[in-house]
Amino acid sequence: MHLRRIRRDRRKQKTIYGRRDRDPAKIELSLRHNEYERQDMAKKVLVVDDEKLIVKGIRFSLEQDGMEVDCAYDGEEALEKARNNTYDIILLDVMLPKLTGVEVCQQIREFSGVPVVMLTAKGDDMDKILGLEYGADDYITKPFNILEVKARLKAIMRRTASKDVKDDKSAMLESGDMRVNREDRRVYIGDREINLTSKEFEVLELLMSNPGKVYSRENLLKAVWGVDYPGDVRTVDVHVRRLREKIENSPSEPKFVQTKWGVGYYFKE
Repeated sequence: MHLRRIRRDRRKQKTIYGRRDRDPAKIELSLRHNEYERQDMAKKVLVVDDEKLIVKGIRFSLEQDGMEVDCAYDGEEALEKARNNTYDIILLDVMLPKLTGVEVCQQIREFSGVPVVMLTAKGDDMDKILGLEYGADDYITKPFNILEVKARLKAIMRRTASKDVKDDKSAMLESGDMRVNREDRRVYIGDREINLTSKEFEVLELLMSNPGKVYSRENLLKAVWGVDYPGDVRTVDVHVRRLREKIENSPSEPKFVQTKWGVGYYFKE
């Protein structure tokens, strides 16, 4: 079955590039793209918005790409579904009845690290940062292009999935009384589990995997959020601050995540 799939992929790339184009780089790019498309299949997404036409349009578009989509139309319904189901990502509107999107996101973060993307009609930068500060992983401003929405969701799910793939590195990182399990993405200080968002975890994992190495805010933004992320470096500052509040005894005098003034951040063993 796997060989037949590879042959189909190679026949497909001939159609795309032409039979005389044997460039190995293009062949590899085409096969990798097809693999990414397969990874996007069967993902489960929760879409939350009180505007039913918006939900209907997003649901239709995601289902066309093979994803399974649940819908909720107010904050309480969204929270109930998030508690009772397992999702690969949640698309969450800020302005919701019963509970706001920010309140829903905060409560989800008490029991899950599922990626959350906020939908907001507000254009103020502080509102966007506020959404990220309360546990969201990204934001999309209304009105939006559905192609952009799908691209952003897929990019986040791929990055999250890639963190779950076992590699040759140790599955456990340890420093003092802190333990980071890279396979199940859990963090412990002593016997106490620390509940981090997916982005907070990725920042900590990157810094902890390279102790003493200073990362500029720009490099952290590219490494964790991706080169195409439209936000600015303030996003990094917000996540580092929230990370310190969770893992440090005294966030103003951090033990683990240190600041190199004028340069960036690093992990001190």
